[in-house]
Amino acid sequence: QEIPHFSYVEEIDITELEALRKHLNTKREPADRLTILPFLAMALVKVLREFPQCNVTHDKDRNLLLQHEAVHHGVATQTPDGLKGPVVGHAETLTLGDMAMRIRQASEAARNKTAKKRDLSGSTITITSLGKLGGIASTPVINNPEVAIIGVNRAVERPVVLNGQVTV
Repeated sequence: QEIPHFSYVEEIDITELEALRKHLNTKREPADRLTILPFLAMALVKVLREFPQCNVTHDKDRNLLLQHEAVHHGVATQTPDGLKGPVVGHAETLTLGDMAMRIRQASEAARNKTAKKRDLSGSTITITSLGKLGGIASTPVINNPEVAIIGVNRAVERPVVLNGQVTV
């Protein structure tokens, strides 16, 4: 009721990203395999440098928008108790491997109820991923006091025109 919602849907070709992910996973243990989420989190960190107005929280009491240098990204995580938003703090300082590990740890702590209250608050922007369950578009609910959320849906193969040729 307090946050105006606006949805913007964009499709992107992740063919090369998926090939890179699979290649990197050939060198990793099964428990440490990369999902698409850490790549998207790393991309978000880079994009927020160009669009810092999206790494903002709203201070309701003072009616101010507070822009943040550090990226503390929430990871929407389904748990037996419902949806929780564990936070990967200072995401701007992490490598891809560290990002993947921190996302895994934060999500697991939320699921098994070992996350502390401080681990579930303080995010400046959230990523929510419906992954394989998701359709082609969704409208995620913004995590107050943040002003933006990134919703990721299912990757699917589809015919497209690329360089004048129809390809998958």
